[in-house]
Amino acid sequence: MERLIFTLMMVLGLGHLQAQTIRDSNNAVLATISSDGDIRNSNNSLIARIDRNGEVRDCNNKLLAKIDGRTVRNANNSCLGDIYDDGTVRNSSSAYLGKVYSDGTVRNANNSVMGYAKDVPMKYAALFFFFKVF
Repeated sequence: MERLIFTLMMVLGLGHLQAQTIRDSNNAVLATISSDGDIRNSNNSLIARIDRNGEVRDCNNKLLAKIDGRTVRNANNSCLGDIYDDGTVRNSSSAYLGKVYSDGTVRNANNSVMGYAKDVPMKYAALFFFFKVF
């Protein structure tokens, strides 16, 4: 019985451990984000971490950026821009940068596809594609 429960826990737990993938417009993997916030590049090297408070830190724990509500701030607390609930992204001057769509498609201001971030939270995809945080 214990073995069955353990096996069931492992199977159920694996669903939560799958990484979310960020891809370019040619569908090549650019980065993955694990369920615990580890961000790895296409070579599987750890490049950053994002925590539940929206702080992004490099692999040496240096603060790179923070999502504060809808506002993205750099390490000096300067506003980089905003990410709206509908996926719209604007820079600190309110200029339209593009949008992260609910299906994961990321388009720039010219409506060209920049890449894909299916199942990646919109804010994380925006950090990657528009603010180049990690």
